[in-house]
Amino acid sequence: MSEFSSIQTLQGYLKVVSDRQQLVVSNMANIDTPGYHTQDLDFQGAMQQVMNSGGDVRLEPVSRELPGLPERPDGNNVNIDRESLLLSQTQLQYQLGVQLVKGAFHQLLTAIKEGN
Repeated sequence: MSEFSSIQTLQGYLKVVSDRQQLVVSNMANIDTPGYHTQDLDFQGAMQQVMNSGGDVRLEPVSRELPGLPERPDGNNVNIDRESLLLSQTQLQYQLGVQLVKGAFHQLLTAIKEGN
């Protein structure tokens, strides 16, 4: 895999993680909305799309309702503990992706400097 395509793949990874984080934050914002159902995206499926497309970030990960979460009497099924855990997880995943992108650019910079 070339350095450019690995950077494109990392860019796709960061987009998927960012999209998931936006869904988690939206879930948290709707914790008191009657009838609201928790949304998430198929992280593995979205990453498979990124890998198959060479990191194409124009993909639109599909959000979906999560079955099996207990509903409150108002029909809302957002669990703040679950969402807080997912928010922490996506923040760590994003930080990891940023570090990997930095490393890839550092390798490119080293190659350029050594080429002179």
